[in-house]
Amino acid sequence: MRRLTMALAATSAALSGTLHAQSVEQAAQGPNAQGDVAVTIYTNNIAMIQDRRELRLPAGKSRQDFPDVAAQIRPETVTLATSGATVLEQNFDFDLLSPAALMEKAVGQNVTIVRNGQSLPAKVLAYNEGAVVAVNGRIEILQKEDRVVFPTLPASLRARPTLSVTLDATSAGSRPATLSYLTYGMGWRSDYVVLFDEKAGKIDVQGWLTLTNNSGTTYRNATTLLVAGGGGQGGRGSLMQPGTETAGRERIGDFYVYPIAGRVTIAQRQQKQVSFLDVAGAPAAKAYAYRNAWLGRQDQPRSVDTVLRFSSSKDGGLGDALPAGTVRIYMRDARGAPQFIGENGIGHTPMGSRIAIKTGEAFDVKVKSVVQARERVGSSKWRTTMVYTLTNAKDEPVSVELSQGGLDSWWKDTRILNETLASERVNADEALWKVSVPANGDATVTATFETRY
Repeated sequence: MRRLTMALAATSAALSGTLHAQSVEQAAQGPNAQGDVAVTIYTNNIAMIQDRRELRLPAGKSRQDFPDVAAQIRPETVTLATSGATVLEQNFDFDLLSPAALMEKAVGQNVTIVRNGQSLPAKVLAYNEGAVVAVNGRIEILQKEDRVVFPTLPASLRARPTLSVTLDATSAGSRPATLSYLTYGMGWRSDYVVLFDEKAGKIDVQGWLTLTNNSGTTYRNATTLLVAGGGGQGGRGSLMQPGTETAGRERIGDFYVYPIAGRVTIAQRQQKQVSFLDVAGAPAAKAYAYRNAWLGRQDQPRSVDTVLRFSSSKDGGLGDALPAGTVRIYMRDARGAPQFIGENGIGHTPMGSRIAIKTGEAFDVKVKSVVQARERVGSSKWRTTMVYTLTNAKDEPVSVELSQGGLDSWWKDTRILNETLASERVNADEALWKVSVPANGDATVTATFETRY
């Protein structure tokens, strides 16, 4: 299964970029000033950073710089915990050194332009989608081939995102300090690769966690936790009966925690992918389902949904709580090669849940709904007869779960007066028939409802 998922899913190396590219970027950044770093990443583009560094403080007031903090840091969330020192003031220098920033800071200043091997004194007059300079008594627009030499580096520009803190220490000496803050620009998602063996009624499932870092700095050798819960992604095509089993995972409040094994480096502008679930041979089954809206009718038959059903229970299932994400399903073709057959989303799913993933619409199995009769039988009563015709072009019989929705979610007094096939009342709003449709044949269900509308 692992070999399959590595072939089907994007590999960690492809997501992260090449190791050579990472080493070049790290070399360009210079030594990293971070200490012992712990990163907790949530699913809503936010992360908590805890950075434990060693400070050497003089007695009294001093300014301490903390380079290599996140460029998208939320300064109002910063806390610094250390002994024997009081925080008096903190500033975040987010004006990073770049060619554009140098030009903006140089407006009104004298610079040197190197053009065709000649050094020309110039003055920067403006910088707005290009630089306007005064050279030899003329006003010119700086050209791409010109090279600008600046006399000094502005003090406000930093090569790396830096937090400056003014401390008042009771005595001189070294002491540990933990810098904590929230930052935007970090997130994670989960993806599931499922290989379905229809004949065996089994699935192999590989779960991947993909971390994304656009916070503006690299976190090296970090302890990393992923927190699932809250405003996570919802299921877009899954039907679920929530489970009631408690997963054996660490929790923070009502959130599950998915720790990354060991320490990892999360580079800036990187996606990193790690496995968190690997299950082989879990029970699964394909089903056909169609839900008709109240008074829904079709001029032409419509395809029923193809659904893959399985469980996240400990016994006979995946045995874990599943963070929200996308489930991609594959089946082997006649040559034994895995082929993609569909995908859909699931929300945060407790362990023990029954899950139904819609993979697509059946080519050969159709249903047509017709309102055969509808009449008012009282001031607040209607009698409606529906006819459902199901067809099957496959060379084997199929069972279709046909449901009629919208019956009566408010008054709860809808009645089915008669029906050609016994239904199951799923709830006050929905009735379900399990219809057997013969190979290369059809089947019809007729039902009469008494409703308030």
